[in-house]
Amino acid sequence: MNAAPETLGGVFDRLFTSLRQTRETLTPQLSLHEVGAVTNVSTGIAKVSGLPGVGFDELLEFPGGVSGIAFNLDEDETGVVLLGDYADLRAGDEVRRTGRVMDVAVGEGLLGRVIDPLGRPLDGLGAVATTARLPVERPAVPIMERSPVTVPLQTGLKVVDALIPIGRGQRELIVGDRQTGKTAIALDTILNQRGKDVLCVYCAIGQRASAVAKGIAVLREHGALEYTVVVVTEGNDPSGLAFIAPYAATSIAEHFMEQGRDVLIVYDDLTQHARAYRELSLLLRRPPGREAFPGDIFYIHSRLLERATHLCEERGGGSLTALPIIETEAQNISAYIPTNLISITDGQLYLSPSLFELGVLPAVDVGRSVSRVGGKAQRATYRAVAGDLKLAYAQFEELETFARFGARLDAATRQTIEHGRRIRACLKQAESTPVPVPAQIAVLLALTAGLFDAVALERMTEAQHAVQAAAASIPPEITVQFESDQKLRDEDREVIIGIAREAVKSFQPAENSKTLGKA
Repeated sequence: MNAAPETLGGVFDRLFTSLRQTRETLTPQLSLHEVGAVTNVSTGIAKVSGLPGVGFDELLEFPGGVSGIAFNLDEDETGVVLLGDYADLRAGDEVRRTGRVMDVAVGEGLLGRVIDPLGRPLDGLGAVATTARLPVERPAVPIMERSPVTVPLQTGLKVVDALIPIGRGQRELIVGDRQTGKTAIALDTILNQRGKDVLCVYCAIGQRASAVAKGIAVLREHGALEYTVVVVTEGNDPSGLAFIAPYAATSIAEHFMEQGRDVLIVYDDLTQHARAYRELSLLLRRPPGREAFPGDIFYIHSRLLERATHLCEERGGGSLTALPIIETEAQNISAYIPTNLISITDGQLYLSPSLFELGVLPAVDVGRSVSRVGGKAQRATYRAVAGDLKLAYAQFEELETFARFGARLDAATRQTIEHGRRIRACLKQAESTPVPVPAQIAVLLALTAGLFDAVALERMTEAQHAVQAAAASIPPEITVQFESDQKLRDEDREVIIGIAREAVKSFQPAENSKTLGKA
């Protein structure tokens, strides 16, 4: 027999009993929130009152999901750098403290992704699959926990690897005027890390969207995006995002470094970073200094680049190599920001507009470029092959300038100039075509042996490509030595020169080919 249906009064009695029990067992939890109010909103910044306990660099929350960083801690108000679309913020809006500093997502899930400095995806591939986070501002590794730079970072560019080598853990500045190929050098270096167990982080600061899209397309086309994280701020983004972008990118790179991995980070470029900081500082009424930059502009770049290092074995032995890019105006490397960064970094690659106009690409000015650390990390094979190359090239550049005055030159001087022209032709390289180590060694050995001296200048590119292709036939027992600290043996050197001689034979005049064959 079916039970009698429950009456409405019984339902209410049971409900009220349940509510009474819940009320009796509930212990209210009080949480303290410090809340302030917006007093003024300007371009990329806001002035806030009513947050007496706020700390420097603390993250604040504004209405509409906008975040900000406490930047100026004055007695009566707080200057905040805004990190989002602030068009709807008004005076009187509520501001809340978060009690934490700005952080960013880190981890393997970022590889192959394009994100902004807040970790939000920009590539339309959905949310970033990572849970770990690190503060964007972190102290640099203590000196006692660092190791010397001893392993080379191959860029795939002959002029860099042979004459201005870079080591893993080094900070090498790329400096030059606009449109001289600075970004191309950085992207070629990233492309060359394929298969070398080096992860890359490319940080585009205040760049045009079209330029960033072109760079990402190059990385994707050559399969480099799978081991690269791209952090992007565009020119129309708030200045606050441009300011924190390199710090966020460095925290992403440090996460991999602390796991014992080798990482390369590119800052493209720190000129935009400095301008964003100058804009924020002037809006926040900080006193301007030289070229209207505040006095602590040196500190914001030094604390950024000091995080690039080579960790000791006890810390995992990882490394972080930094390639900051800086733009000069009318080749003025003595301007405020370039001189700051030259003094912070471990050397610089200077790109010359005159070489660029002559079609000498990459337009690296060997005379003004220097690597203060990478020579220690350069392989013994490179040192033996390229040891006299820089001196010969410098002598050629001096003599070439002198010869333009129409002076009569003796035979030895003319030979030096002709040899120097072939060095320059061999150091030329097309964009996005990194050259592997064996091919570089073969070309450099052919240069030092004078095999290219009889080749016409207009055929140098073909002859050089022929030698690079022939380098694939170098025996494996010889190529193994290229990656070690052993010096190249004389018999191995002769084997490589013999391979190169066969490759260039068809590009030389008939009489020279016969002479070389007898030799």
